[in-house]
Amino acid sequence: MEKWLEENLSALTEALSPCKNCPVANTERDVNLPGTGAVIAVLEKLLAVLYPGCHGQAPVAHETCHNHLQDTLRDIALKLRDQTHRAFEYACRRSKCDDCNDCAQKAQKAVAALLNGLPAIRDMLQQDIQAAYEGDPAAMSTMEIVMSYPGLYAITIHRIAHALYAQGVPLIPRVMSEHAHSRTGIDIHPGATIGPGFFIDHGTGVVIGETCRIGQRVKLYQGVTLGALSFAKDEATGMLVKGTKRHPDVEDNVVIYAGATILGGDTVIGHDSVIGGNVWLIHSVPPGSKVYNQTPQPVIRPG
Repeated sequence: MEKWLEENLSALTEALSPCKNCPVANTERDVNLPGTGAVIAVLEKLLAVLYPGCHGQAPVAHETCHNHLQDTLRDIALKLRDQTHRAFEYACRRSKCDDCNDCAQKAQKAVAALLNGLPAIRDMLQQDIQAAYEGDPAAMSTMEIVMSYPGLYAITIHRIAHALYAQGVPLIPRVMSEHAHSRTGIDIHPGATIGPGFFIDHGTGVVIGETCRIGQRVKLYQGVTLGALSFAKDEATGMLVKGTKRHPDVEDNVVIYAGATILGGDTVIGHDSVIGGNVWLIHSVPPGSKVYNQTPQPVIRPG
């Protein structure tokens, strides 16, 4: 190996150098984005604000919890402002917009909106926790849900990422949502709008698309897909048209069982409906509907 390195290391370094030829290098002089790890570190601090002492390795010291929270919020604000500033600048360069010099101002506004919205996010999460406790007979306490349920972890990160997405922050909300996806198997695009009292039972394989609108007190089981039916293309360029309504709406008090697939931007699941397991839907159903596949007849042969 030593001989091979002597003969090849210089040429290999030249070919892979982020200073010259790498098309995806994140360098300070060029792209200058925060790394994924930096975004996740801030996200973990936000989780610690919403669930103090629950996702760490020890409970919070009661005597100093107020001052500790204040210090944590300050740290989040400064680091997230820097990260969002870099993300706005990157998006600005990619779109070749005029040098308006407002990226710093947009970053500060976005971070302030998220932090000011944290009390409301926490209140909404309390409704999510209660929905999980009432909806799962295996749940022995609300703290069990907070500390161990992947569905709550995914929706918590979604509510944070969605707040940044709503402020137009590029990239960072998607990094957050994909972190939750990698941890839980639940894929929620940060653009999806989800009402309070939301519960994902088991969770693995759930997909919720960018333009979904989900009402209050909705319950999903594992393997549910709320996706796009098709993708429109620009006739002139052949590129996918972005920004259109592609994913379904789910109204209040709907239950969707495991493996159901609901597709299309014009599809609306009316309130108080029940969608059975493995159902495939590409059209709307009225409120109060019960949609099931016909029960298959198993063939049982004696051994």
